[in-house]
Amino acid sequence: MTFLQQLHAAERLNQSMLCVGLDPEPGKFPGAWKGDAGRIYDFCSAIVDATKDLVSAFKPQIAYFAAHRAEDQLERLMAHIKRVAPQVPVILDAKRGDIGSTAEQYAREAFVRYQADAVTLSPFMGFDTIEPFLRYADKGVILLCRTSNPGGSDWQNQRLADVPGQPRLYEHLAHLAQTEWNKTGQLGLVVGATFPEEIARVREIAPTLPLLIPGVGAQGGDVAATVRAGWRGTAEASSAPIIVNSSRAVLYASSGEDFAAAARRVALATREQLNAARG
Repeated sequence: MTFLQQLHAAERLNQSMLCVGLDPEPGKFPGAWKGDAGRIYDFCSAIVDATKDLVSAFKPQIAYFAAHRAEDQLERLMAHIKRVAPQVPVILDAKRGDIGSTAEQYAREAFVRYQADAVTLSPFMGFDTIEPFLRYADKGVILLCRTSNPGGSDWQNQRLADVPGQPRLYEHLAHLAQTEWNKTGQLGLVVGATFPEEIARVREIAPTLPLLIPGVGAQGGDVAATVRAGWRGTAEASSAPIIVNSSRAVLYASSGEDFAAAARRVALATREQLNAARG
């Protein structure tokens, strides 16, 4: 099953567009676990167990593991998700962006070592950045396009004088991802929830690609505006899915022993908000 097929299946099964981001910060862990990086797996696996029937994807951010020398815990977590929620695809948020043999190793890291179903990439160095990942035919490759941070406009919103029509950089990238770069049908795009007008523009240019949309919850993105801008489909299913990510609002819904139950409550509420916005 390809990543896109997995995504559609999870969306239908769990009636969800919600992605829970797994960004573990030991300093925010509950009770006796606070500050203990050795509990990263325990914390994240508890979140997974509490929310696995409410999500269309999980998205571990690799830096939160690597900074604490917890890559082995990330491997265990990925295996745990495959075991308890085999229907839910896992997106490794790595934002890799290199070429040649280095890109080949990054692809091996994501898809062989960690067994991710998809990975995020920075396409700044062009198609050479992407090609080694596309050799893994069933995997998804999600390109940074219009990110949710204010500084994204420094590059992404600039016009390209040498391209007909002088599109903005993010518009040109969306066009390439929809057309000549996507011969294998594996590509998706990252578009931030803090820019709903840009989500709508990307969806216009790339009507069939899955969109990973961070920025709701703690970052303040508007749920209804996000869904209106990016979701296309019927009441039952999407024709091109959106993957709406929430991390901190779910993970740290409580600092007490009830942290997993609180995470479930927030994830459930967010899923219902997203579904209601579909109309």
